[in-house]
Amino acid sequence: MSYSKEDILRIAKEENVRFIRLQFTDLLGTIKNVEIPVSQLEKALDNKMMFDGSSIEGYVRIEESDMYLYPDLDTWVIFPWVAEDRVARLICDVYMTDGTPFLGDPRNILKRALKEAEAMGYTAMNVGPEPEFFLFKTDEKGNPTMELNDQGGYFDLAPTDLGENCRREIVLTLEEMGFEIEASHHEVAPGQHEIDFKYADAIKAADQIQTFKLVVKTIARQHGLHATFMPKPLYGVSGSGMHCHQSLFKGNVNAFYDESDSLGLSKEARHYMAGILKHARAFAAVTNPTVNSYKRLVPGYEAPCYVAWSSSNRSPMIRIPASRGLSTRVEVRNPDPAANPYLALAVMLRAGLDGIKNELPLCAPVDRNIYVMSEEELIEEGIPSLPSDLKEALNEMIKSEVISDALGEHARTHLYELKEIEWDMYRTQVHEWERDHYMTLY
Repeated sequence: MSYSKEDILRIAKEENVRFIRLQFTDLLGTIKNVEIPVSQLEKALDNKMMFDGSSIEGYVRIEESDMYLYPDLDTWVIFPWVAEDRVARLICDVYMTDGTPFLGDPRNILKRALKEAEAMGYTAMNVGPEPEFFLFKTDEKGNPTMELNDQGGYFDLAPTDLGENCRREIVLTLEEMGFEIEASHHEVAPGQHEIDFKYADAIKAADQIQTFKLVVKTIARQHGLHATFMPKPLYGVSGSGMHCHQSLFKGNVNAFYDESDSLGLSKEARHYMAGILKHARAFAAVTNPTVNSYKRLVPGYEAPCYVAWSSSNRSPMIRIPASRGLSTRVEVRNPDPAANPYLALAVMLRAGLDGIKNELPLCAPVDRNIYVMSEEELIEEGIPSLPSDLKEALNEMIKSEVISDALGEHARTHLYELKEIEWDMYRTQVHEWERDHYMTLY
């Protein structure tokens, strides 16, 4: 929905809005906000709200800390779960004091990638994300436990699916906030859930992912539950992914569709996929950004570990859903919900555009179950795997000109430094598994 400054001021008064959260996202994908009273709303709408960027991960140094928040008026929404002294939010772009966009703002990084697509004749990148999450019970202090809310499985329903009521309230809340929900269901693992919402242009889709996470966590807490988007919270069961369906449009025409092709895919779609596959190992550190992400990307749990594509098989990294015409799209299946959605979409888009620009040839599809293929068969078929850990992914990212350029020097440098620290902390930590296996043996 589109709003003007006057619309927002009027609605805030009519709906008794008392506070506004000016929301933005740091480099690691964490939602941040500056809350202001409604008396400061007009100042915020005039792009005059300043904040200290030196305190935010991956932003700026303390000697250049002043930054401005420019609200995107179309992101105005009132939180339904606050009945009195109502709270609204606006998602903001981050600007420097000289009036230029901050190069390290993830939302701005995605906008830069979209401008490159626009220069190539594409008017929109449509994205349909599928973020999954787990629900755990909380203790008497409200802290998460390791006790799952249910022992349900794929498409189970109550009483096996004990998360049904919480999930239903999440759906109703999202709808009240403007989401068009397509489906919700219990996922494969116990305590795991998925809620699918309609595709949108890339910026709106990334905004919606961030809003979705906030709503899921907020409503879960009201039900005495803790929702986590951690990719692999439990050993021995499937982890949580965030498959991203994506397509490029030229006006009202889906550039990925060609009715004369045997699969209904245009040359652009095939080159786009070739670019995604070529750069997959390099952008994994962005789409799968944590140490824990790589514990999901292992064979046997429906996670796509291998850099391949298919028109039907779900074991490769890219799948082509059956719909054609305007719904023709590429489903990239390796991203997980810990990813910063703005950065993840930016690097995937730039990888795909590189494939189109250089007319990269698409390898043959893999219609076998890759999980049952031997190492020798994988080598023979020329099927590489995604990085096996965060360190390997970071090394691939830093070597890639395309992905480095997509992120920009500021974001790439800071992201690499932050993730190197994360890897080193993990690498030097002594884990419970080690004590269980070695304490009495040696």
